[in-house]
Amino acid sequence: MDILKQIHDLQLPPLLPLPLWPTPIALVTFILFLWSFGPALKTEVRFAFLVWLRLTWAALLIPAVTGVILAVGGLRVPSATDAGGGLSKYGFRVDPQRDLEHLMYVAFALVSLYVIEMLIKGRLVEHRVGLKFLPVVTLFLYGCAYMIGRVATFPGNGV
Repeated sequence: MDILKQIHDLQLPPLLPLPLWPTPIALVTFILFLWSFGPALKTEVRFAFLVWLRLTWAALLIPAVTGVILAVGGLRVPSATDAGGGLSKYGFRVDPQRDLEHLMYVAFALVSLYVIEMLIKGRLVEHRVGLKFLPVVTLFLYGCAYMIGRVATFPGNGV
C-alpha cells in the first residue's frame, strides 16, 4: 500500500512563485494546453501531439487506478483525513466533502480526455471545426487536473 500511496501522492516542487503545476498531471495537461494551439490554428494534428496526448492519458490513469485501489482499501484524500486534532496532514482543518469532490474532478478530466479524442477524430463535429475547440477543452482539462491536487490538499467551504 505504501508504494501505491507514493505513486498516487506524487507532487512537484514549486518552480515558480505561483504553483501552476503542483502535480505531474497538472504539468502534463498544461503542456497539452499550450500545444493544442498548433492543431487549432493549422487544423491538422501531428504525430507528436498524439504521442503527448497518449502520455497525458497515462499520466492521468496511473494515479486514477492507484487512487481507486486506495479508496477500496478505505483511504481518503488527505484534506478529508484526520491526522490528529481535527487537522489534516498538511495542517488544515479536515473537510470530509473534499473526497467526493476529488473524484468529481477526476471524472471531469477523464471525460475531457475522451472529448479531445473525439474532436481529433472528427466524431463529435467535423474534424476542422472540432480542432478549433481543442484549446478550450484542454484548458478545462488543465483546470480539472489542477483542482485534483488542490482539492486533495486544501479544505473547502465545508469547514
